[in-house]
Amino acid sequence: MLEKLRQVEQRWEQLQAQLCDPDCIADIAKYRDAMRESKRLDSVVETYRRHQAALRQEAEAKELLRDSDPELRALAQEELDLAKALAAESWENLKVLLLPRDPNDDRSVIVEIRGGAGGEEASLFAGVLLRMYAMYAEARGWRCETLYANETELGGYKEVSFSIEGDGAYSRLKFESGVHRVQRVPETESQGRIHTSTVTVAVLPEAEEVDIDISPADLQIDTFRASGAGGQHINKTESAIRIIHLPTGTVAECQDERSQHKNREKAMKVLRSRVLQAEREKQSAAIAGERRAQVGTGDRSERIRTYNYPQGRVSDHRIGLTLYKIEAILNGDLDEIIDALITADTAEKLRLNEK
Repeated sequence: MLEKLRQVEQRWEQLQAQLCDPDCIADIAKYRDAMRESKRLDSVVETYRRHQAALRQEAEAKELLRDSDPELRALAQEELDLAKALAAESWENLKVLLLPRDPNDDRSVIVEIRGGAGGEEASLFAGVLLRMYAMYAEARGWRCETLYANETELGGYKEVSFSIEGDGAYSRLKFESGVHRVQRVPETESQGRIHTSTVTVAVLPEAEEVDIDISPADLQIDTFRASGAGGQHINKTESAIRIIHLPTGTVAECQDERSQHKNREKAMKVLRSRVLQAEREKQSAAIAGERRAQVGTGDRSERIRTYNYPQGRVSDHRIGLTLYKIEAILNGDLDEIIDALITADTAEKLRLNEK
C-alpha cells in the first residue's frame, strides 16, 4: 500500500507540472483530463502527506523520550500519543481513498422515472419524485433538464426522463435506482384508506460520444406529432422524435422542445446512455462471482425505499434507515440518506477488500 501511495504522489506531481505546461494548456481536452485526474488524486496525496508528517512527529517524540528531563519526557509522551492517533486516523482514511473507484462517479446522469403499480396514484408520485430530484439538484448547484415526459390528465407522469449535469452527480444519485414505494391516502379516496403504489427509478451515467460508437446506419429515426395533457404547440407540427437502435432494439423519444433538431439531440443523449448501460450490464453479468448484493446495485426489481405519508416516515430498506422527515426529504433534503448509503457501501467494500 505504501508503494502504491508513493506512485500516486509521483503521478500527482507529474500532473501539476503538466497543468503548467503551455502545450497542455493549449489543448483543452488534454488540460481537462489532467485537471480531472489531479482533482481525484488531491485528497489521496493530502492525506498521505499528513500521514507521513504524523510518522515523523512520532519518531521525533520517541527521541525526546530518551531525555533525562522529566518535564520534557512528559511533553514528548503527549506528542507521541497525538502523533500515533493522527497516523492511525490518516491510515484508515487512506484505506478508504484507495478503494477502487467507480469510473462513472464524476459523470452527469440521466434519470428515468416510471409509474408502476397503482395507476394514476403511481403517476402522481412519479411527479413528486421528479420534483424531489430537481430540488436536490438545485441545492447542489447542478443543472436539471427534462428530456422526455409522458404526462397524465391529472398532472402525473407515466414516464419522465431528465438529465442532471454536475460534477459527481452519478456518485451521489446512483443509489436511487430501484423501486420506490409510496403509502398514502389518495385525494380521490373518499373512505380515507391508505393505498400502496410503486414507482421505478433508473439512474444512468451520461454517456459521452467517445464511450460508444453508434453508427447512423443502425438508427431508425421517426418523427411524429407531440402528445400530452395540452398546450398550444401540442399536435401542430411533427417535432417529436423517436430513435430506435436496431441492433439492440433500444428506443428513446423526445417531444419536449418545439425544435425537431433539439428533440433529436436530447433523444440521442438518452439513447447513447441506455445502449452503454445495457452493454455494461451484459459485461457485468458475464463476470463470474461478481458481487451483486452490494448497496445500490441499481436492480430495478429491488424495492429500495418506502415513503409513508400518514406516519411522516421514509425508510431505506437496504440499510435499515428510517427518518421521520418525509416533507423535508420530498423537498430535496436527500443528503442524510445518500451519505448513509455511501458509508454503508464503503464499509462493505472495505470488508471485502480485507478478506
